Order: sequence, then structure tokens, then C-alpha cells
Amino acid sequence: MSKRKGPQFLRFCLPIIEVLNELGGSGKPSEITDMVIDSLGISEDEVEETTSNGASRIRNQVAWARFYLAKAGYLDSSERGTWRITGKAQTESLSEDGIFRMFKEVQASMPRKSKPVKDECADEVIEELQEETNLLNVLRSLSPEGFERICKLLLLESGFERVEVTGQSVDGGIDGHGVLEVNPFVSFKVLFQCKRYTKQLVSSPQVRDFRGAMQGRADKGIILTTGEFTSDAKKEARRDGAPPIELVNGAKLVSMFEHTLVQDSFLKL
Repeated sequence: MSKRKGPQFLRFCLPIIEVLNELGGSGKPSEITDMVIDSLGISEDEVEETTSNGASRIRNQVAWARFYLAKAGYLDSSERGTWRITGKAQTESLSEDGIFRMFKEVQASMPRKSKPVKDECADEVIEELQEETNLLNVLRSLSPEGFERICKLLLLESGFERVEVTGQSVDGGIDGHGVLEVNPFVSFKVLFQCKRYTKQLVSSPQVRDFRGAMQGRADKGIILTTGEFTSDAKKEARRDGAPPIELVNGAKLVSMFEHTLVQDSFLKL
């Protein structure tokens, strides 16, 4: 097998376009990144790696792949918080060699370091990564009870009703419950679990244990974590014939917080 040309982040360029096509042409960064990681079968050890400033190395690389695709005209970067493919991406089929040529062309078009010019697209990538890292660090610095309370507020802002935190009561790993009303005729009771992790990954046995605690008590479950989920945990959450469990990792938490007013509540915790 020949060695891939160029920096490591180029391996994510084609999967980003493939995932966006699968999503209908556009999507949110955290959703796209998760799908790209899954499609490439990135190992759990690699997902866990961080840069010197505490950011996820893999998510950093996906963000830079997106930056180069946007610079080359394959992605539309005009709307913050949304990645969208362009007509160029739909009509031009990129190969591995084509990705490397794109990288070299974009680099050639960028200003030399000796004549620095502010690049808004690059600044946006860096800013997004810094914001995600900073917010995750804030979440991870909360007490377990504080993280449970902020998750409760997030659920309320997301449309749940009668949300309660059971917290310290020994309840089979269940940290709280709420009700999601789909329409006046249909509603679901939902149980949730909060895991304030820094390095650990939520495993499949933990998902199974949570599902066991849900048995006969709720229609759906949610596990929210500041960390990540193993590949087996994701498979277990969507296993056929079992009650569904929604998995919310650190990146998705950040994305959800960005679209609610819950950030203001950090000062109260």
C-alpha cells in the first residue's frame, strides 16, 4: 500500500463529502465529525488523543480538512455552524491524488508567513475548536451534581417537560427523568444518565447496564457525557429489538449548548 501524500488531516476530506451527500448536502459539524469517525473506523485510542491545548486531535484534523475543502470551493463556509457541499463537490469527483493537488493549490494561494494576512476562514476553524475546548473544560470542571443540573437545564431548553434529577439516590445508574411530548396525543417518558468524564470512554457494558435499569420504566433513554463512546457502545445503543438509547458525547453537548440559552446558567452552578 502506497503512503498517503500530504498531512494526516487530508484523509478526512473525501469522507466529509461522502457523509454530507448521505445527509442530503448539509449538516452540523459535530454530527458530521461523528459520522466521519465511524465511517473510517477510527480506533478508540486515537479518538481519545488530545493536542497540547486539550483539544481532540481527530476533531482538529476533521476541522482542518473542512477548511481546505471550503478554500477549494467544495464546501460552503458562509453559514457558521453548518457545513454544506457546493455544486463543485457534486459535479467533480475527487480522488486521493486530487485531494493532494487541492491541498497544494490551496497552500499556494495562501499568503506567505512573511506577509501575514488575516484569514477569516482559518480564524473561524481555530475559534470553533477553541470554543469547543473551553466549553468542554467548563463542563468537566463542574461537580457531578452541577453537571446533572446543567444537563437538566439543557433538556428543558430542548423541549422536555417535568425534568427531575434523582442524582444521589441509588437508582440503578439513572440520574433523572423527564417527558418529551411529540404532540397532544403522544408523549414519551425518558430516563437519562450523566457522565462527567475527561479521558474515559463510555463502554458497551455501561450502556447495557443503563438499559437494564430502564426496563419497564421508560420508553427511551439518554446518556450524556463530556467524553466519548466506544464503537461497541454505539452499536449497543442502537441494537435491534432493544429500547433505544440516545448517546450525546462532548462535541454534541457543545453543539447543543451553542443553540440554547443554558450557557448563562453556568454562573449559577
